[in-house]
Amino acid sequence: MHAAYVVHAGVTVGVFLGNVGNSLTFPGLINTHSLLGRVLLRATMILQQWWLTLAVECIFISISGQSFPQNRMCAFQVTSQTKRFATVGNVSGSVQLCENTTCCVGYYRVIDGQPKVDVLACDIVEKSCPDATCKAQKRFNGRQIKCVCNTDLCNSNITWTPESAQPPPTYSYFLDKLKKAAAIILTGTLLCFLLLIVAAKWRSRFKKKKNPLFLDDYGVSRLCSCQTTKTSEIDVANIELQQIVGNGHFANVWQGKYQGSMVAVKVFPAGWKTKFTAEKEVYELPLMKHAGIVHFLGTGRKPDGGSWLIVLQFAECGSLHSYLGKHTTNWKLSLKLCRSLSQGVSYLHSDLHRHGLHKPPVAHRDFSSSNVLVRADGTCVLCDFGCSTILRSCSEHRRWQSHTINIEGHTQLGTLRYMSPEVLEGHVNLSNSWCLMQGDIYALGLLLWEIWMRCSDLFEGGIAPQHLLPYESELGANVTLESLVQHVFHMDKRPSIPKHWETLPQGSVLQELLTDCWDCDPDARLTAQCVADRLVSLESCYTP
Repeated sequence: MHAAYVVHAGVTVGVFLGNVGNSLTFPGLINTHSLLGRVLLRATMILQQWWLTLAVECIFISISGQSFPQNRMCAFQVTSQTKRFATVGNVSGSVQLCENTTCCVGYYRVIDGQPKVDVLACDIVEKSCPDATCKAQKRFNGRQIKCVCNTDLCNSNITWTPESAQPPPTYSYFLDKLKKAAAIILTGTLLCFLLLIVAAKWRSRFKKKKNPLFLDDYGVSRLCSCQTTKTSEIDVANIELQQIVGNGHFANVWQGKYQGSMVAVKVFPAGWKTKFTAEKEVYELPLMKHAGIVHFLGTGRKPDGGSWLIVLQFAECGSLHSYLGKHTTNWKLSLKLCRSLSQGVSYLHSDLHRHGLHKPPVAHRDFSSSNVLVRADGTCVLCDFGCSTILRSCSEHRRWQSHTINIEGHTQLGTLRYMSPEVLEGHVNLSNSWCLMQGDIYALGLLLWEIWMRCSDLFEGGIAPQHLLPYESELGANVTLESLVQHVFHMDKRPSIPKHWETLPQGSVLQELLTDCWDCDPDARLTAQCVADRLVSLESCYTP
């Protein structure tokens, strides 16, 4: 595409400059047979060729610059525990050339009131880094300092002047030379400014013609209908609450009866109407009925104007967490749990258009074994959408941060031990739908691990270990944000996979599936549909 465009643009500019060149020869005024005329004609032709070459080069540079942006250079220094940062770019001495990001990052540990470099490198993945200079962000009550910036070698000098410590050491990388080079580049860019505009407009029109349903900044098609399925409210007088079966941050779940059937009733106090509305909005999306999502029956409110109610189909075996704590599974049942779980996630993430209705993708953002239910038939269903984000482009529904919670300055959401590395680290691009959904995939990998760790057919003697939550054996039952950041983000550690799985017929496939779900790079993780497809293929892999 680019080569074709360059040729086309070159011919156009050539014709234009050819006309200019012809006018410069002053036909009729100069005798081209005279010595002076021949010299002037030759000079004009050279000038014309020079301008043509310059124009073509400018166009090529502009297109190449848009397709292959110049790599960011960052100051580089790591420790043995943070050497994973060496893999995100080419290292030459104390400088790293980034491969997948335009952000430089710096981490410092504050020891005895003095900063000690932990990491200077390119960031792991592309994130939001609006600052041109490295401005200090205190973390973990001042025990760690972090900065992220978007200019070459900007992480070499962090801006930090605490009362009891001197600023961290400054690294010199001939910034003056870089500024001079930038000035030269800027001058050349100004000369090509007009041609850049033409090239950009042409490429934009080409993309739109090629992809008429092109995506907006949020990665969601503009065909979003912004509709919800209007569900009639349930008459709460017909609901009989029997006993509490679950307690959450914002609501209690009751077992009850409605129209002669057993139901689950989620009761939100009057003060939590926003949480009730957020969850109701997800359940009422068009085309939300699926075997992997708990069946929504309706909503209501107590007559006294008190609690808000969401009525759902009752899952007989309770949460996946309680189920795995009480039961071990065989290979067939564990696959059934995993497959139904991944299919539910895949449907939740899907962007569907059917019969004039539109279900936009939804990022759950709080996957845990407590937020997945198990039916009597051994299948999983998704529930608890109070923290979810509907990934649609309609302005009145852009609620990317409306339900976030803040932990020591981190924009985070969900259950701590299931948070992905990029969320734990604290810099997630909330306007990137892919990023939000890939956080779900990381948690999905942890849930698959939980299920398989209770499968007796995967352990010698048919005895599976007791149920443990992710990182419980490594970090204890009560994990902290700081310990998870160090273990999951800096050390790139994941839950332990039993060594003897390597000897099982399906062992290598299980390990590969898990590692592809919880990869540190969100872009390297699988999609939910790919996980479901791999699990289907596993059914014929092994028969106990």
